[in-house]
Amino acid sequence: MEVFSLEDMDIFNEIEKHLLEDDRPSNYLDKLKKDGVLYKRPFDIIGGLDKIEQEKKFHPEGNVWNHTMLVVDEAALRRDISEDKRSLMWAALLHDVGKIKTTVKRNGRWTAYDHDSVGAEMSRRFLREFSSDEHFNDKVVGLVRWHMQNLYVNKRLPFAHISNMVEDCSVHEIILISLCDRLARGKMSEEEIDEIVEKLEKFVDTIASTTGDSYEEIKEEILFKRLQQV
Repeated sequence: MEVFSLEDMDIFNEIEKHLLEDDRPSNYLDKLKKDGVLYKRPFDIIGGLDKIEQEKKFHPEGNVWNHTMLVVDEAALRRDISEDKRSLMWAALLHDVGKIKTTVKRNGRWTAYDHDSVGAEMSRRFLREFSSDEHFNDKVVGLVRWHMQNLYVNKRLPFAHISNMVEDCSVHEIILISLCDRLARGKMSEEEIDEIVEKLEKFVDTIASTTGDSYEEIKEEILFKRLQQV
């Protein structure tokens, strides 16, 4: 295993501090990228997102870096209702790192199949360089691994695995990060936001029908009393 320096550990801790305390952590992360810090290993899995294109139809905000910064800021708005704000915020930052390895152009369109599972393994390797707390690492990795399930489940795709998802991560937290992810598309109309909330409500109901548990409190806290956009 590659051993990173004490300076790297200081950078990791400083990123975490801003993730947990700033209203808009993206401002600090943008500065780190501008200074070149996020282009050096091991942080290049974050800074390198600015080179990864996305389909404008689904991501009008632009490349994966732009999207990730919006997700981080959306998560910062809601971290106080998280069960574990530290794992939520790191998952928000790392959720799409798998797109670095999986993004290709197919039939004229940018795709990133399996970026969730690939990103989960990349996140685990990254976190283990800085954290010996496997419980924390597992929670972050779980959110990265399953953050696409809301789309897979609602579209009845073969990648939907509700039982495995529920074993790996908190339903509360997966709904929370899913909301942040879906809202991170730049300026959105109230109608567009309402549509996102409705689809996530459907996702929660499908989880409930699979597990036999009730998640009405989750819908109330995260979806029905959602905070405003950044």
